Amino acid sequence: MSLVNRLLNLVKGRETPVLGPDDPGLEIVAEAFDPVVADSAVLAGSPAWVSTAPAVLRHHLLLPPDRVAEAASILAQDGYDLREQSSADGLTRVLAVRVQVLDALHCAQERSRMAGLAQRLGGDALGWDALQPEPTA
Repeated sequence: MSLVNRLLNLVKGRETPVLGPDDPGLEIVAEAFDPVVADSAVLAGSPAWVSTAPAVLRHHLLLPPDRVAEAASILAQDGYDLREQSSADGLTRVLAVRVQVLDALHCAQERSRMAGLAQRLGGDALGWDALQPEPTA
């Protein structure tokens, strides 16, 4: 959840549990790395995913090292944090991370957007995964 959304919730008197990408106890509840499988099918086939709760959405990208800063700047405009993971074969593996409530339409739109961005920058979009807190007993 962005800082602006948090402030708006405070002003409106709503209390929303804040989820952060580095919170302990997060587990992968859905993942889509096969471009043939629709995002709606991925989410529908994930019994651990809670459709009404925020999730940490992570897009896995491969980018040329000299284009990572440009990608970070572009993605920051929409609330994504770009995190470098590793480098191999002349490409840097990065995660574009954002907290949001997931639905099939937005997952598909963002997957397409990430593929377009990666292609423009000379890289590749591998897929996405989503994390939510472990269910409490």
